[in-house]
Amino acid sequence: MQKDTITYSETGYFSKLICQYLDQNPQVAPFYHRFPSLDNFEAQIKEKQAWFTTASRDVLVSSLQKQYAQVSVSDATQLHIEKLSANTTFTITTGHQLNLFTGPLYFLYKIIHTITLSRKLKQQHPHYDFVPIYWMATEDHDFDEINYFRFKGSKIQWNREDGGAVGELSTEGLDAVLDLFKTALGSSKNAQYLASLFEEAYLKHTNLADATRYLANELFSEYGLVIVDGNDVGLKTLFAPYVARELFEEVAHKEVTAQTASLTSLGYPEQVHPREINLFYIIKGIRERIIREGDDFVVNNTEIRFTEAEIRSELEAHPERFSPNALLRPLFQEIILPNLTYIGGGGELAYWFQLKSCFEAMQVPFPMLLLRNSALIRTEKQKNKIEALAITNSQLFLKQNELVNQKIRAISNIDIDLSTQRTSLKEQFKAMHTLAAETDASFLGAVKAQEVKQLKGLDHLEKRLLKAQKRKLKDQVQRVVDIQNAIFPLHSLQERNTNFAEFYLEYGADLVPALVEALDPVNKEFTIVTL
Repeated sequence: MQKDTITYSETGYFSKLICQYLDQNPQVAPFYHRFPSLDNFEAQIKEKQAWFTTASRDVLVSSLQKQYAQVSVSDATQLHIEKLSANTTFTITTGHQLNLFTGPLYFLYKIIHTITLSRKLKQQHPHYDFVPIYWMATEDHDFDEINYFRFKGSKIQWNREDGGAVGELSTEGLDAVLDLFKTALGSSKNAQYLASLFEEAYLKHTNLADATRYLANELFSEYGLVIVDGNDVGLKTLFAPYVARELFEEVAHKEVTAQTASLTSLGYPEQVHPREINLFYIIKGIRERIIREGDDFVVNNTEIRFTEAEIRSELEAHPERFSPNALLRPLFQEIILPNLTYIGGGGELAYWFQLKSCFEAMQVPFPMLLLRNSALIRTEKQKNKIEALAITNSQLFLKQNELVNQKIRAISNIDIDLSTQRTSLKEQFKAMHTLAAETDASFLGAVKAQEVKQLKGLDHLEKRLLKAQKRKLKDQVQRVVDIQNAIFPLHSLQERNTNFAEFYLEYGADLVPALVEALDPVNKEFTIVTL
């Protein structure tokens, strides 16, 4: 295995906000608490340790033991659950939707990052313990975002009616998806394992939450990964006081609106829009927004209505029926976990940057925010092809047309860059501007129009020359296009499209350990892994 790195800004796939955050630009500093450097973890540990109570730990451990009661758990995971009772144990958390068969590759990268960072912190702080956490987004309801995965260029999709929280969705009908997947997999030993993994996860578990827990546990249990389902009555009991404040004080709307205004005034986008009440009401088959109408609270798209007294009673009797939306889920997470840092993608971190003042208003410690590892996997054969074509790592990430044009210019036996001619033409017209001004200023417009026309003519000529050279060098162009298409499916980052199964077919059980070795938890660059 070999690895190279490239800066996130060089890739062209990450926002200005994220790149400036990684550079610790002072402009971004007001929107986070501590930057996740190794030196800052000691202070974060002390802050969370003082805030997170023994009673909360007891509830957390009890809930996890119930969630794992029917799961074949590794010794490493069981030990981590038990250690969460101690006030010297902390969590490193990532979260993800319940994508069918893990969805895109970055599902693996997120979880691997929690594992490698936990190990790194244990080396740095041997008197503490650190537990990697995968938070399952079981209460989401965006079924269309999770009901498929891509495999070898095809979209393998689960078609069914949706409704309510996705974690409670029945896995009925996934046998047809397995049949389709098996056909695409082939018959190798690794293919047989992948088929059996899908079958065990989805055909032998009755809902999507249990299926996803089984799948993540199979892939990562030896590393002590602990999987949390927030849709849990015990955990929701811890959250209930904050739900009450959101219902009756609308804290998130006030605080997030103000902080978002500060972000957008600096040119950063609003990632998520706060509502007056950022909660859903959740019962079997229903997950709908809670909306205030006068003195009452109504559940959107239903006949359910509460007075203030009734909704207080409902919260006390059934806290599990109140579900945070995307904006409040981070708060819920930090209330129920002794968490130090959240590991997420660029879009996730962007909405966390909207939340710091809300956490302060709720008097909950704000975690450190760490951009998840991003990576591109290529084979040795692909690496050799890239080197033979003299494509640099930074060129690999260019838009395809720009990459092709650069390579045409590099390998062409004629000079297709007409920059020199443009400069010369501009100098000639500069003299003509002076002449026109000295003789008859009314000619200036005509001179400028002629200059624009001739510069456009050069642009057109350059494009025609490039097009002609592309035809002449079509074999070389095709090789460049083919190699970029192979590692940038759908002209996007591999990690956002490709499922891990494609690589498991080739590398089998060595895949996850190789990625654990390759991905550095404190590296602030994009990783290119050659397997």
